[in-house]
Amino acid sequence: MPASTVIPVLAYPNVRQAAAWLCDAFGFTVRVRIADHRVQLNAGDGAVVVAERQPGGGECSAWVMMRVADVDRHFDHARARGARIIREPADQPYGERQYTVEDVGGHQWTFSQSIADVAPEEWGGESGQL
Repeated sequence: MPASTVIPVLAYPNVRQAAAWLCDAFGFTVRVRIADHRVQLNAGDGAVVVAERQPGGGECSAWVMMRVADVDRHFDHARARGARIIREPADQPYGERQYTVEDVGGHQWTFSQSIADVAPEEWGGESGQL
């Protein structure tokens, strides 16, 4: 298993096609393929698992957030590769610049770049254990 603490698992009807699209559009790399039903992808210092959609399992949906070094550059690359734009890059009051897209399987991804160190209490949040 990847060393990441959080590993989203996203189901697709065609695992290899989805993994190839994610690598091309978002810059991920393949960590390991498991037959035709599962691919582990390196995503920065984290990981994403692409799994086969199970018959009768209903619609699998997920929302994934991932930190990137340059949101605008990442956005331009993903848009050029056909990612459906849900929300254009924008600065958020909590110190992040983010955009959201939908991938080929209908999953939404929010990519985030830290632009300021803002205490949660300054934007209506509450500090927790770091």
